[in-house]
Amino acid sequence: MANTSSIRAAVIGATGYTGQELVALLRRHSRIVLAYATSEGEAGRPVPGTSLCYIPADDVPLSDVDVVFTCLPTGASGAWALRAREAGARAIDLSADLREGQGGAVYGLPELWRDEVAGQPLVANPGCYPTGVLLGLAPLIRSGLLDSTRPVMVNAASGVTGAGRSAKRELLFGDVAEDFRAYGVGNTHRHVPEIAQGLARANSGHGAPFVFTPHLLPVRRGILETMYVPVAAGVKRSQVLDALNAAYDAEPFVDVWREGLPALRDVVGRNVVALGVADVERVEPPMVLVLAAFDNLVKGAAGQAVQNANLMFGFDETEGLPA
Repeated sequence: MANTSSIRAAVIGATGYTGQELVALLRRHSRIVLAYATSEGEAGRPVPGTSLCYIPADDVPLSDVDVVFTCLPTGASGAWALRAREAGARAIDLSADLREGQGGAVYGLPELWRDEVAGQPLVANPGCYPTGVLLGLAPLIRSGLLDSTRPVMVNAASGVTGAGRSAKRELLFGDVAEDFRAYGVGNTHRHVPEIAQGLARANSGHGAPFVFTPHLLPVRRGILETMYVPVAAGVKRSQVLDALNAAYDAEPFVDVWREGLPALRDVVGRNVVALGVADVERVEPPMVLVLAAFDNLVKGAAGQAVQNANLMFGFDETEGLPA
């Protein structure tokens, strides 16, 4: 039975793109009350849509809240999550600091490892790119359709909010507009170890080879990942769709498209990963395409954090989330 009580929350780092999205989601949540929102540069200013003002992170009485969402940059965020735990609050870290299990954190990708999240005190929220890759590939690994002797090629494209809110030259409008470019090439992106870790978990610890190439899209938000998946001889689109449907048919936040392919406009603003599949003709050895489209700020970050909080506290998993 779902918990019907209410809890108090703090958001550490509430003025970054992810923090802003999280505050907006918590405002519509019927069980989580936003009690504190922090910003070092905007302390004293009102938090939009609330009666609160931003305060410095050090001024948050961590023992006065039930859950703390830490939305600071990687390298600073995890320490705040651990600090919240020491004060007796549960914590969800949205950076990469705890995704390898540091401090006893569990990896919070509910559709694959839901039982590990429920009731836990410390959760590492997945990265945006790994969310789509793992949801797209894990069922194919588990069903034996993926040929793990050959690498999966992943081309991913993200809107600029995925790079965070900072005054970097390469993120200025004049540099991003009317451009499209790769970065973190040659498996050097910081999400590569996280993807490798997740694929290994889905493959009984054996892993699956892949090449990951991210690109920066001249749009505000949204991710589209195209995965070129090597498959066993004779495997076609219909079998891949069957495997995805079997894995996600009961999942409220994964849409498997039987017809057509998803685009960013289908998912922006929603806590959903949309998956599509296409056959690849005239190629041997055989492969299929799996596409994942989702909002980097919602299912790729803040929405997934709320989903994890719902599981941690026994709320309805869909509470407060736009599907």
